[in-house]
Formats: sequence, C-alpha cells, structure tokens
Amino acid sequence: MPRVLLLGGTTEASQMAHVLAEAGTDAIFSYAGRTASPARQPLPVRVGGFGGVEGLAAYLREAAISHVIDATHPFAARMSRNAVEACAAAGIPLLAFERAPWVAAEGDDWRAVADVAGAVAALPDARARVFLAIGRQSIDAFAACPQHDYLLRLVDPPGAALPLPHAAVVVARGPFTPEEDLALMQAHGITHVVAKNAGGVGARAKLDAARALGLPVILIDRPHMPPRPVARAADAVMAWLGGGSDGHPARLGV
Repeated sequence: MPRVLLLGGTTEASQMAHVLAEAGTDAIFSYAGRTASPARQPLPVRVGGFGGVEGLAAYLREAAISHVIDATHPFAARMSRNAVEACAAAGIPLLAFERAPWVAAEGDDWRAVADVAGAVAALPDARARVFLAIGRQSIDAFAACPQHDYLLRLVDPPGAALPLPHAAVVVARGPFTPEEDLALMQAHGITHVVAKNAGGVGARAKLDAARALGLPVILIDRPHMPPRPVARAADAVMAWLGGGSDGHPARLGV
C-alpha cells in the first residue's frame, strides 16, 4: 500500500484528503499553518515548513513516503518547486492535483499581468476603489500606490497594521456566490478588481460579479512551474496511486 504525503491548503486538498481517507490510504496531510483556523481533516496532520528542498527530501525518507500529491495553491510556487526537486532527489513520484486556470468569457474585461508588480503598475494613477482579492501575503507591494481605497477580504483578521493608508477589511471564508460578491462590490463602490488566476469554482464569484458590473479585472498569471504531471480530478489521482506510480501524464488522462 502506498504511503502518501498530501501537500495541502486548498479546497482540492481537503477534497483529496476525504477521498484518501475513505479509500483507507495511509496518508499524511501537510499544510503551512498560515491560517489560524484551518478546516479539519480526516487524515493525520502535519503543520509547518520542511526546511527547503533538503529538509523535505529528508522528511520523505524518514517518514517512508512512497508518493507525494501536491495540492497546494497554484501560487504557492516555492513549495511546489521544492516538492519537484525533493521528490527527484528522493526518487519518489510526484503528482500535482491542481485546479484549471480561469479563462475569460464574453463580457469579461480582464487585463493579464505576469506578477504582483505588474498588477501594481496596471492600476490607474487617479484615485480608484480597488478590491484587492489576493490574500494577505502580497498586499505590501500595493503600498507603492497609496492613493487608492482598497478593500481586502481575508480569512483571518490582520495581525499587524496594514501598509495601505486607505483600506477596509472584510474577514470571511469562502466559497462565495456571485450575488454576494456583487453586493460587496456595490457596497464599497469598487471600480477595479485585482485577483490571482487561482482557478476553481469557489473563488470565481468575484470575476462573475465584476463582469455583471462591467468592471476591469487585473488578473495575475500563475507562476512558471518546472515540468511535472498534473491531474484535475481526484479519481485521476487515485488511478495514479493505484498503478501509474511513474507519474507519466499520459496514464492520467489529464
């Protein structure tokens, strides 16, 4: 039987944890621990970092891990890159369980940028009301544009003073509906939305609401990742665990 390390922190990771638990798979759920009240998991949980590539490779050996499923956030690039290198060093197969990116539809006004710095540069010079829907980790860069009124939606209350002089904070945990996000944007008079192309269903509501309101969305592209097999569905992951241990993408049907 495989012994699996599931790198989590997303809705997909929680979904995968339940599938693994129901199948009786020997698995450990790992997450970074940035959220104060994470969702409960049906698997043994490990919290915290590994100490880079070498630390993760050592953990894989010490814990007798046979397979790694990377279900971290699409923008958790450092962890995902470390996982690729550590698994290669330890000779352990790795599969990314990742949501598909969003694709613009008719009526969307999306301005794609390469990174957070690009999103800052894409904001107008004149004062605007910006829904900064990118999480706590990336907001410091927007201190370069202090003239704007920012709306932040965070899972936990900010633990320190924000670097933005004009900012309102809403503490809430998704998923959200388009109707909820439309009402939120209208209540705050939002003129621009900044988001990361995280993909998935639960975080898409802000994009649908922006389309309904005719608002521009500055959408940050996903970071570049080294080559690795990717699955979009839990059943493909289970098929990989059951037979495609070499992680060859052609065997995953993805």
